[in-house]
Amino acid sequence: LALPSGSVRLRPSFAALVAAEGEVGSLFTLLERAGAGDLLLGDMAALMWHCAADGQADRAAFERQLMAAGPRALLAPYRALLASIFGGG
Repeated sequence: LALPSGSVRLRPSFAALVAAEGEVGSLFTLLERAGAGDLLLGDMAALMWHCAADGQADRAAFERQLMAAGPRALLAPYRALLASIFGGG
């Protein structure tokens, strides 16, 4: 994920996915909504934050960086993250 402050590697570990589900609900629902084009910024930010491999400590700062990149810039990394989660690997 390219952010104004630099790149952030998104790694969907089991623990990260469980934490994300605890916050946003079923990952399967996120996938269905994404397929229908029904994306919520909060859900996208939450999943990315939980999957940030470098242990982003300050969520508010991370979210500011996401907004600085722009919502459109988040679409491809979010779709790639979902593909990684549901495609395995």
